[in-house]
Amino acid sequence: MTPSAQLALEGPRPARRATPALSRALRSDEGMAEVEQTMLALAGDPRTDLAARMVCEHLSSGGKRLRARLALAALEVLGGERGRGVGWAAACELLHNATLIHDDLQDGDTTRRGRPTTWQRFGAPQAVNAGDLLLMLPFLAVERVSAPAEHRCALASAVARQATAAVRGQTAEIALAGGDEVDWPGYLAAVEGKTGALFQLPVEGAAILAGRDPAEARSLAEGFRGLGVLFQLQDDVLDLYGEKGRGAPGSDLREGKVSALVVEHLALHPADGPWIRALLALPRDRTPDDEVRRAMDRFRTAGALRGVLGRIRHEADGVVSAPQMRRVPALRELAWELVCVALAPIAHLDSSLAVSLPLGEAQFRSAP
Repeated sequence: MTPSAQLALEGPRPARRATPALSRALRSDEGMAEVEQTMLALAGDPRTDLAARMVCEHLSSGGKRLRARLALAALEVLGGERGRGVGWAAACELLHNATLIHDDLQDGDTTRRGRPTTWQRFGAPQAVNAGDLLLMLPFLAVERVSAPAEHRCALASAVARQATAAVRGQTAEIALAGGDEVDWPGYLAAVEGKTGALFQLPVEGAAILAGRDPAEARSLAEGFRGLGVLFQLQDDVLDLYGEKGRGAPGSDLREGKVSALVVEHLALHPADGPWIRALLALPRDRTPDDEVRRAMDRFRTAGALRGVLGRIRHEADGVVSAPQMRRVPALRELAWELVCVALAPIAHLDSSLAVSLPLGEAQFRSAP
């Protein structure tokens, strides 16, 4: 951790309660090797194809593969066979990684997971090509799904619909940075599209493969959309008060991004608007470290960090209490465990995040 990030986290850290272990379905590696092989095979031969090389290098940088794992786990808990979902899990993960390549380019991030980003390695134009290829590959992955033709058609439609939502969300996020108004409704609308759609998609497709009709599948999966908001709020907090593998803290501020902390601070202290906007408007390489540290201190002491952590608790509660979750307890349990994944990296900032949901694991399993 960098010295400035460590400085931001100084002070007594509350004791953390262990969160429930991930379910066997979500934790299982069954099918994941096949998912990786499918993605790389669809990318092409990196020895002879530059586009394939860029995509394969990006995929090899790692990641939790949460969307692929969610697709396989949801299929299993809904009564399907994990092996039938390999192509679908690959489709979800490929789409997610397409958004990462484009996001890194648009934000100017030079590292991801401790390695140079695609645009940094190969240049901006080629990064666009790599991201575009990854946007198309999910449809080829769907062709590999062992399912009736009408199911594959429904899966392709779901990919197109949620990819469209992700692009609209990214567009809204960039527009937010250059707009005159910065507020929570605008921020949440952007995040629900950009990030929420990619958590809804794996469950929607899994439900289709498990035999649910497309309308019911979409309805069941909508409860997972809130996980995207939760993970984005967490990501915004980690950018200043944790470690994201992108070098020095404050990458969001340096790239001019309107994060949740910016939104909350301006809601609490509108008089700071000129200072914040001037900071966000600076070119990345001309953003002073001391101004980033000033923002970190101001967000912490003036209430923005506390406010965003409160929103995180609210979103976590909302995910598991959504009506869709009560209809299928097994899906609700998957959502609960993903909430725990989201809360764990930031629980040192607020002890209540480790117990933010009113139900312990045993109570949760028996809750109505």
